[in-house]
Amino acid sequence: MGLIPFEEASRRLRVSGRSYVGIREITLDRIVGSVDRAADFDRGGKPLRRLSRSRMQSLRSAFRDGGMPAIKVFELGGAYFIEDGHHRVALEAGATFIDAEVTQVQTNYEVGPDVDVRQLVHTEQQRVLMEESGLAGARPEAPIEFTLLDGYTQLRDIIKAHGYDLARRHGVLPTAEEVAADWYDHEYLPGLEAIRRAGLPERFASWNSTDADLWLCVYQWRRDLRGYDDTIDFDAAARHSYGVDFGRAAKRRHMREGSRPLPPRA
Repeated sequence: MGLIPFEEASRRLRVSGRSYVGIREITLDRIVGSVDRAADFDRGGKPLRRLSRSRMQSLRSAFRDGGMPAIKVFELGGAYFIEDGHHRVALEAGATFIDAEVTQVQTNYEVGPDVDVRQLVHTEQQRVLMEESGLAGARPEAPIEFTLLDGYTQLRDIIKAHGYDLARRHGVLPTAEEVAADWYDHEYLPGLEAIRRAGLPERFASWNSTDADLWLCVYQWRRDLRGYDDTIDFDAAARHSYGVDFGRAAKRRHMREGSRPLPPRA
């Protein structure tokens, strides 16, 4: 697995500040990225470019006796991003720990050792959805997660359309938080209840689907079926799923592209 550029991780996770921690012993398997040489090595320290191979040879010579000064790293959500490269010699030697001069960068997310760029993008899109829709203020505990990235943009449009309908019904322009709360309480939660009554989580367990994935599918079925019968509700749409053939291509896309956002820090 490749190293993640520190700048990209910082931007997508919206870091809020940094503080110098000092010298610590860190585990090498928590190093997931690099400040400026992410394309030169993989996470196991294997060089990916010819220039990097010559650099590795010079590092081996410099630290032939095994003694190494502390490396410099940024700690982001429990993972580390390096500023220099001699930790790769330690990886070659089978070491597990290394001394590091740590600067901690503040984030609200837990970054695991198996993080990849897809997870960072999912995390960013989840945050944008929560902030722009008003859910962050109205229902901050709402666990809205999609495994396919386009779910976030589709849901933003759905909540926006819900706000338009809400304004027409009441004759006043609601706030984003009012729209989000009304959508969550009167569309999302009832949809999830119908999904569970229909047994869809069990039916699609092999897809590793989230509640939001299933809700979006049932919402789209309900929308399409209302073209024929405007009395169709979530329960009828969920029951309709038993006659839907998703096809192998759709399942392959879901399994190939699926990811999830990073969890929040405790």
